[in-house]
Amino acid sequence: MLRYLTAGESHGPTLTTILDGIPAGLNIQANCIDLHLGRRQGGYGRGGRMGIEYDYVIINSGVRGGLTTGAPVTLVITNKDWDNWSQVMAPGPEADLESNNVTRPRPGHADLTGAIKYGHRDIRNVLERSSARETAARVAAGSVARLLLEELGIKLVGHVVQIGSVRAPETELDAEQLELAMLRSPVYCADAEATEAMRKEISQARATGDSLGGIFEINVFGLPVGLGSYTQRDRTLDGRLAGALMSIQAIKGVEIGAGFAAAAAKGSELHDEIFYNFEEGFYRQTNNAGGIEGGMSNGAPLVLRAAMKPIPTLYRPLYTVDIKTKMPAGATVERSDTCAVSAASVVGEAVVAWELAVALLEKFGGDTMREIKERVAAYREYQKNI
Repeated sequence: MLRYLTAGESHGPTLTTILDGIPAGLNIQANCIDLHLGRRQGGYGRGGRMGIEYDYVIINSGVRGGLTTGAPVTLVITNKDWDNWSQVMAPGPEADLESNNVTRPRPGHADLTGAIKYGHRDIRNVLERSSARETAARVAAGSVARLLLEELGIKLVGHVVQIGSVRAPETELDAEQLELAMLRSPVYCADAEATEAMRKEISQARATGDSLGGIFEINVFGLPVGLGSYTQRDRTLDGRLAGALMSIQAIKGVEIGAGFAAAAAKGSELHDEIFYNFEEGFYRQTNNAGGIEGGMSNGAPLVLRAAMKPIPTLYRPLYTVDIKTKMPAGATVERSDTCAVSAASVVGEAVVAWELAVALLEKFGGDTMREIKERVAAYREYQKNI
């Protein structure tokens, strides 16, 4: 079984991820993980924290000579900002519990609910873990899953399709073209004209102390047919992918393929007709299903979108109530971003990659990459010639 846990606080010494079930023989280089950690820190609209941190991974176990051994893989990311917070965030009795107390919960954040749930009078105990800084650890884990998928001919590309009121036109670019266009954009959008409009909208929000949300899309190419299952609710691939995306901080909606637009369409307009030829086997000329039918991958490209709300930390604070005095106050202002939709798209790639790797290993099994590659290759030939 493939699984992972993350640990660490936003201003703690490190973020740690332990990956269990990674097959032996997977080629892992730290710089391949660092590439995606760097992308998570990028995107126009990010805040001051990104000027402090330079995220890179330290591989502490489970890899030898660049190859996984089958043992648990431990990934560690250091927090440079720990130097400024070591007294406040110290785990021992020497911790300074009086400085930097947070008692004014931010509307839209985990602050108030978390403080009530866990009985905290200092909301810092909530915001340190609920912070999206945790997603650096998830990107590290997802980058390993991504390497596994890539060895099997599966390609993931995330890109931004909307920021604020600016929506990019739909694109029909292939995997390589889409990735290249996205990488050229400071907001990770594949459309040049929309990119510039998004930049302007972010600049305007920053000037007024506001924040912006948006929508990103994840495209996955080369999936074999039949990942996931219709036999139990918790085995459906779309349910698991939607849950993974919804687990990302600030994500409020997920759609697959035509998504919510399907509700307004007629069945004759929506469903993807099936064709066959001897070269490629069964195929569809449209992809309104987004690559999933009946809870299983159907061989078409996977298309997922996630909607991110505006970040709840504002430099023009909203009204709240101090949990100690019960008096009206302006919400706490922590260092934050104006817009992090670009970064969220990288996190989206990571969580999708992980869920797909889990589903793939469930179907094909194998303790080594050699076994898995042989089984996937044989199955691809079967699905083509059935």
